[in-house]
Amino acid sequence: MKNIIKDFKNKANILLADGATGTNYFASGLQPGDPPELWNLQNPSDVFNLHKKFILAGANIILTNTFGANSSRLKFHNIEKMSSEINISAAKLSKKAITSMQKNDEVMIGGSIGPTGEIFKSNGGDFTYEEAVDVFYQQAVSLKSGGVDFLWIETLSSLEEIDAAQSAADKAGIGTVVTMSFDTAKRTMMGVTPKQFMNFFKNRKTKPLAVGANCGVGPSELLLSMKEIKDNLDDTILLVAKGNCGIPQYKSGKISYSGTKSIMIKYAILCDLLGVDIIGGCCGTTPEHIRAIKNSFTKKNNFFQKYNFPKNYLLEEGFFRDLIIKEIGQPWRNISDMEKPSNNQFRKRRRSLKIK
Repeated sequence: MKNIIKDFKNKANILLADGATGTNYFASGLQPGDPPELWNLQNPSDVFNLHKKFILAGANIILTNTFGANSSRLKFHNIEKMSSEINISAAKLSKKAITSMQKNDEVMIGGSIGPTGEIFKSNGGDFTYEEAVDVFYQQAVSLKSGGVDFLWIETLSSLEEIDAAQSAADKAGIGTVVTMSFDTAKRTMMGVTPKQFMNFFKNRKTKPLAVGANCGVGPSELLLSMKEIKDNLDDTILLVAKGNCGIPQYKSGKISYSGTKSIMIKYAILCDLLGVDIIGGCCGTTPEHIRAIKNSFTKKNNFFQKYNFPKNYLLEEGFFRDLIIKEIGQPWRNISDMEKPSNNQFRKRRRSLKIK
């Protein structure tokens, strides 16, 4: 399958994806526990306007408001029969936002597909692989019918569910971007490592257009996962990062994110340094954060001037890890001291990097 994103990327050095969906709707009145996907039908102007804000901020790729719009997830709200209508409407709203701004040649649409929320039989549940393929296929064909350019399969934690989603996309005849969510110590909730994620696709006949990581903990943790993905990546596949805007915190009955524009700028520049092709944000990322990232790419040389990089610096994870610690913060602050490099190891690598 032709990599349409790679062809599109030839117009720009780096593609910028949008930010959060649901967390941005909270400011417009979405209540915790309510399905944001239903807003495609009930509050289409809010969905339309958020897309426009991300496009104005500089996004080249916007995702449909369909993360939880598969029938398995929607049944928790007793609206599973509305899945097709929701997905088609979401895709059309995305297209409408692009067209209204005359950006048809500058912005692409990824049809967001999240996990089913079901436990597979292989893990002690009742959900079969065949059922998963069917659920994903129904969502895939609806998004394709609505006009998305490709599917954006995101925040998955098991390889079996990725296989089901990718198989559904193959059946629907549409390309994919696939990202997993890595949490503690670079593992998904189901224990998958970035290297295992990459090895999974090596023997598949149909490859994704792009792969990467999204969500998880914060940008520091995501960057370390991205490093391992990069080290094991098939160079025919593009690399995508969509990190949270800092770490989620529960304050005064509300969820907020610790990230600032400065942190997200540094996260994006480190993504660029690593060779990420598509950079965006996940939970807590606003259009203002995306705009700041967009503007930062013209100033990245000032950032790099602080360091005297040794040759092949990215071949050693320690160098990149120290950059993350210096610029954004220590990944997994709460992991045991046994898992942390010693202070002496940090000092040695910092001296070799000549970090100021």
